[in-house]
Amino acid sequence: MSEHQNSEAITKGKIDKAIELLKGQKPKEREDISDREAIRQMRRYIEKLTSDKYGYTYDEVSEMLKGLGINLTGSRIKYLVGELKKSSRRRHKAEPSSNSSTSENEATENQSAVIESSEAEEAPVKSTKGKKK
Repeated sequence: MSEHQNSEAITKGKIDKAIELLKGQKPKEREDISDREAIRQMRRYIEKLTSDKYGYTYDEVSEMLKGLGINLTGSRIKYLVGELKKSSRRRHKAEPSSNSSTSENEATENQSAVIESSEAEEAPVKSTKGKKK
């Protein structure tokens, strides 16, 4: 039961073309993302809604998202937002002050999903410069 009996001979030229084809491929866009990544992308808006100004609870945010087929409990959303805050705090503390351009690039990459918001565009600059603790 040999599978390659009917196949053509594979020449070096074909291999070279195949390598070029494979090297040129971009990553597939995934339709589904993790709950952590979803909350990372929505974090600014969730924090805005759950602020004292807007007054929504995480459970109310959960109900809003449920209408879109995003089934996360309020406690899970709250936990993930907290984890994202912790990880961004750790990242900012761990960065040396002389490496500010790299930290700005990382912050920009982490906020790429919400870049259309003017708040998001200003956030990397505010969060990486001038803060000494």
